[in-house]
Amino acid sequence: MEQEIKLIVGLGNPGAEYVGTRHNAGFMVLERLLDGFPAGRFEREHLASSFVYSGNFRGRRIVLQFPQTYMNLSGNAVANLAGKLGCAPEDILVVSDDLNLPVGRLRLRNGGSDGGHNGLKSIIAELGSASFRRLRVGIGRPKPAAVVDYVLSQFEGAEKAAFEASLDAAAEAVRTVLTCGMARAMNRFNAWVPEQEQESETNQKKEVVS
Repeated sequence: MEQEIKLIVGLGNPGAEYVGTRHNAGFMVLERLLDGFPAGRFEREHLASSFVYSGNFRGRRIVLQFPQTYMNLSGNAVANLAGKLGCAPEDILVVSDDLNLPVGRLRLRNGGSDGGHNGLKSIIAELGSASFRRLRVGIGRPKPAAVVDYVLSQFEGAEKAAFEASLDAAAEAVRTVLTCGMARAMNRFNAWVPEQEQESETNQKKEVVS
């Protein structure tokens, strides 16, 4: 039987200057997840260098964590809270941005490497395990620009629309993990594409046929 998720972590950087940036995709997914619940369902507190929201979902307690340690030290906050809650790594789902996925794509995994992501690297080091679950939100790779400047920038135009759609889908993916488990969520959302991309592919096929 699949182990239930008890702690959901959204990765990002604290501070007004980082709001809406690509690197804060994890924060934004958890914000959308919270917006989808009735007001007052979750109680907020400051704990383990994080904003923490605790509440009940379908008869069981879940905790949402927004580490406030900055990305490179996320593991300190996650390991601290996991210890307080008695969570094993397999009880944790971490939501993060991913440079290696195109904008608008999602990937759920049961474990794996850090993929060059400093937040995931910190969590693996502090937990002493890479077996926590992950939901990665694609932000695409920069072309000429430096990676640091790119991940701390905001989306514009068509990319922004695709990214916004992926945030809604990612929040729904988390709910699916909680209700149906990782396997079913992976089957559904690892193949998901934004509506804009579906329309583009359809138009390209029509052009080829004509």
